[in-house]
Amino acid sequence: MHRRRRTALSVSAALIAAAPLLAACGSDTHPGAAAVVDGDRIEVAALQAQVRDVRSAQEASPQAKQLIEATGDLNRQKLNGLIFDRVVEKVAADEGITVSRKEVQETRRAAAAESGGEEQLAAMLLQQQGVAPDEIDGVVRRNVLMNKVAAKLGAGNTPEGQQKLTQVFAAASKALDIDVNPRYGTWDNDKIQLGEYSAPWLRRSSGQQQM
Repeated sequence: MHRRRRTALSVSAALIAAAPLLAACGSDTHPGAAAVVDGDRIEVAALQAQVRDVRSAQEASPQAKQLIEATGDLNRQKLNGLIFDRVVEKVAADEGITVSRKEVQETRRAAAAESGGEEQLAAMLLQQQGVAPDEIDGVVRRNVLMNKVAAKLGAGNTPEGQQKLTQVFAAASKALDIDVNPRYGTWDNDKIQLGEYSAPWLRRSSGQQQM
């Protein structure tokens, strides 16, 4: 049962890399916006609120110093996540895929059980992905959607399957006309990520799949 649940929470290394990066816009064109996705603004204030939540959780951890050092570029990491979530939502909508609140809760409970409890799950996500406790449901939802997309497209965990997923997500990214404030970098539609940004947990996990 655990193996099946683990698969339900897994994401390809290529798409995990995309989950925390970003695109290109001008602060003069969109003052106060960190990015604009399909005409919708991601406000700098909203981005900074997420960063503060993560920093607060990190500072409360016994490993505070190491956690903060490992996520030094947290603004870009969180902005990439906010944008990538919108790409995932578009792909899911295009494929007619939805996720219920019940599915999110059941998947989270399974992940917590496998991790040794809710506290351990929260600690793992904070350490590996810079996820604050109140962001966990969003991370679970993203992964459930992505795995449903992969299943519907018949894109298994093979090079060919991952290439197919990348093509679908890249097309959605381009269609969203992502415009990022240059202070945060430049969005690469083909890689579905923020320029040359490299997610810290990818370096630590050596390409292994993470939730």
